[in-house]
This record gives sequence, C-alpha cells and structure tokens, in this order.
Amino acid sequence: MKGLKKRRTVSRTVSLFIALVLVIMYIPIFLVIVYSFNQSRLSSVWNGFTLNWYRELFMDRSMFEALRNSLVLAILSSFAAALLGTLGAFGSSGRGNKSPPVAGGKVLEYLSILPIMIPEIIMGMVFLAFFALLGLPFGMFTLVIAHTAFCVPYPFLLVKARLAGLDKSCAEAARDLGAGELRAFCDITLPAILPAVVSGILISFAMSFDDVIVSMFVTGIHTNTLPIKIYSQLKTGVSPKTNALCTLLFIATMALALCAAYLARPKASGRKPKEAVPVQL
Repeated sequence: MKGLKKRRTVSRTVSLFIALVLVIMYIPIFLVIVYSFNQSRLSSVWNGFTLNWYRELFMDRSMFEALRNSLVLAILSSFAAALLGTLGAFGSSGRGNKSPPVAGGKVLEYLSILPIMIPEIIMGMVFLAFFALLGLPFGMFTLVIAHTAFCVPYPFLLVKARLAGLDKSCAEAARDLGAGELRAFCDITLPAILPAVVSGILISFAMSFDDVIVSMFVTGIHTNTLPIKIYSQLKTGVSPKTNALCTLLFIATMALALCAAYLARPKASGRKPKEAVPVQL
C-alpha cells in the first residue's frame, strides 16, 4: 500500500509539473491573442474590444508580401535541405551497395551538423562575405541558399538515425532479384525513411520561417521576410496588427495539427471477423 501511494504521489507531482510548464508556455500566446482585440495600441492597457487591427492587417499589403516571401522561402529551403540531407545520409551510410559505409562518413556527418553549432551571427557574416565575393545579387536566391545550408543538418540527422535501424537485407534482396539501385531505393528504402524525411521537412520549415539573423545579412533591399519586418518594428513599436497576424498564424497551425492528427489516427475496420469453418476429415 505504501508503495502504491508513493507511486500515485509521484505521478501527481509529475502531472502538476507538466501542467505548470504548459501554462507558462501558453500564457504568452494567450496574451497575444487577447491583445489582438485590444482597442489600444499599448499591450499593457485594455481599452475595449475591437476588430480594427484585423481590418488594418488585411489592408496592409506589405505585411502579406513579407508573409508570402517567408512561406516561399521556407518551402523552397526545407525541400532542398530534405533532398540534400536525405541523399547525404543515404550515401554516408553505405546503403547503395554491399560495401561498408564510406570512410569519410563520420567526417561528412560532423561537417553536416556544423551549421547547428556555429552561432547564427557568424554564419550570417560568412554568407555575406561569400555571396559578395561571388558577386551574387542579394535577394530571394541568396536567402534560399543560406537557409538551405543551415537546414540540411535536421533531415540529415533524422534520416541517418532512421537508416541505422533498418535492415539491409530487404534492399539487398531486391537487388538480387534484378532491381536496380534506383528501383530498390524508391520501392524499399524510401517508404521506410519517409517519416524521417517528412519530419526533417517540417523542422526545416519552422527553422527557416523563424530565422531573423541570417536573413538580415543576406536579404536584399527589395526582399523582406516576415521576421525581419516584425524585428524592424521594434524601433517604432510593434503594431497590434502583428498580434492579429500571429493569432491567425496560430489558428492556422492548430488547424493543420488537428487535421494531421485526424488523418494519422487508426481507422477501425467495419468488417466482422469471419467465423472459423470446421474442417471435416
């Protein structure tokens, strides 16, 4: 009995701690949503309910242009990073043939995770000097290259971990039966690592969409992203239109998460199990 009571006490304590952490995490989001309906421009003063900030938001073309640039940038860089990271993980693991992993696999892995360890301001300065040396015009093209570079480690590590848990015998059996390298990869390996690839795309999308420091170094005067636009408003004060936009993005994110959870739920089969038929000897 004492052991059971102790386990219940520990379980309640852990539950309360998790609930406290969730409350602390979601209070700022709740305040952003509430003050998006505030009539006052000051977030610390409540002057009544209004929808004027949402009306002004939908009339602000520059804000939606920055949002569009951020979405395009995040989509392009996340898919490019997923492609490079998946191919790099597959090549370094030695899955393409019956030989062991390549000798430089560990070196490639260390080089691939360097963008995670290097401070963003250093990476921004490096990209700035590199693009200036090449004479590339700063804009969406340089943004995509820079974001792809620091997003590659996420799909690389996820796919590499997924490949480490896969059995090589299935792909080898497919090659023994006459399938080429590409056919074996598309039919056997790719479906098995697809969840890791999708996870890498989603993480890369979030990291690219949220980036400010690297983007400030490599963006052009005619290309503005949403994080840079919001950051530039700090000098004059963040408009409540930003709270309205954040509220809409939060609602859209929650809707996508609910749709994903609904589609991923196991479907109950409506068929009744067949009754066993006795065999007469």
